[in-house]
This record gives sequence, C-alpha cells and structure tokens, in this order.
Amino acid sequence: MELHVTQHEIKDGVGLLRLNRPERGNSWTHRMNAEYKEIIESFERDPAVRVIVVTGAGRAFCVGADFRALEHHQDSKKDYIQASAELEMATPGHGIHPEFDHELIWHWGLSKPVIAAINGACAGIAVALAAFCDLRFAAAGAKITTSTARLGLPAEYGLSWILPRLIGLAPAVDILLTGRVVPAEEMHALGFLHGVLPREDFEQQVLARAREMAAAVSPIAVKTMKRQIYAEQLHLMPGAAIEKSRELTAQLLKHPDCREGVAAMKDKRVASFLPLSATQ
Repeated sequence: MELHVTQHEIKDGVGLLRLNRPERGNSWTHRMNAEYKEIIESFERDPAVRVIVVTGAGRAFCVGADFRALEHHQDSKKDYIQASAELEMATPGHGIHPEFDHELIWHWGLSKPVIAAINGACAGIAVALAAFCDLRFAAAGAKITTSTARLGLPAEYGLSWILPRLIGLAPAVDILLTGRVVPAEEMHALGFLHGVLPREDFEQQVLARAREMAAAVSPIAVKTMKRQIYAEQLHLMPGAAIEKSRELTAQLLKHPDCREGVAAMKDKRVASFLPLSATQ
C-alpha cells in the first residue's frame, strides 16, 4: 500500500510509526486506519522489530476523527457500521482471542509491545488507541480529552470499558461525562500514563526507552506475557491464571532464551535473545 498519511522506519530493534497529517492535527480517517494496520502488520512479521512506537508528526499526536469524515457520515445514506466494514484492511493481532478481533483491541493480540508516544494533543479515538497500547508516555503539557460528550456522541471505541480499568471508575466517569481537557500530568497521576517527559527531544527519549527494552528483554517472554495479561483481564479466575502461568513456565524453561537469560545474569552481561520466528 502506498502511504499518504503515515510514515515508518526501523532502527535498533524499534519500529517507529508516525501519524502524518500535521496540517490537520493528524486527525483520524479510514485511510489512516488502513495504513496504520498495514504498517503494524509488517512490524509484527519482521523479526528485526522487537518494540513498536506510535507517535504523531508535528505538534499533535492525533486530535481525533477528522471533522470532514464525521460530516460525511452524518450526511451519508449508508449505515456507519456497514460503510466501515466495506473497507479492505490488514488484520494484525487477529486470531489470538475472539475478543481481540475488533478495532483497536487487536493491539492486545500482537506479539510485540506497543508504546504510545503522545507528543501533543490527543483526543477522541486517539485516547482509545493509546489506551489499547501497552505503554504510554506523554510530553509535558500535552492535552488529552475523550471529547465525545461535547460532540453529542457516546464513549467511543471501548473507552467505556478500558478507561475505568486503567484509572478507576470515578475518574473515568468524570473524564468521559464532562469531555474536559486533561493535562498529561493529571493523566499520569491517575495511572493512564507511564511517564511524562520533557517536550524537548520527547520522541528521542521514548525511542531510547524502546531501544533499551528491545535490547534487554526476551521477545518470546514478552509475547507470552502479553497473551497472559490481556486474556486474564477477561475473567475473574486467579486460580486459572496461576495454573496457566505454571504451564507457560514449563514451556519457556525449555526455550533457549531462558537458558541465555540465566547464563547472562550469572555472567553479569547483556543477554542475546533470539528474535521471534513465525512458528513461535
């Protein structure tokens, strides 16, 4: 697919995806969604990529849905859900769990960690996108808003489910029902963000963390833990989680990465872990 509204690059084990409509605040469109999925799927297949970083070009991360797209759907005679389903798109993260085969939650089906680098304004669907990433960092002073209460729309793309689980019910109700603008510093205090970093060189700071992660952790261990963490959010059975973890431990004890990790720790050196293969 020819890319018009995104950019990507791979360096030092990190796949960087940049939403690239800076003149419109990187506002979200069906085209951007298609390109986003295409790039993420390519990162997922590439053993050279161990960590994925998503950010925005210019001053904004993503200001939400493009207003022209909203107006199109308002005026269109086509059903919104049917019109969206007509578009052919890649399906990264699918086939792992039925609940993950939906918009944005498919991030949980990926085998690699995804870091949202919120470099500026983050609104609407962009808040949901970040919420379904694994780690979230924001630039100091970045403004975050779910916004839909002020547009006459519901909590979108699963925010009514994921936001209470990330920050608690009471703060999520406040943020969703008021649609107010929340500074990054408050979202960090609530637990939505893993850190707020200085705006100067923000992208490079996040990439440095991603490179460190890519170099230090076992890809097969990260893949396995992602599957554990997110699948176990869908049930209330801690005993089942313990027994599943015992099964997975038995499997990974025999994996070369475990032997290498133990040896590296004993030798006080950096481990050299294997890349993920298509068979893992």
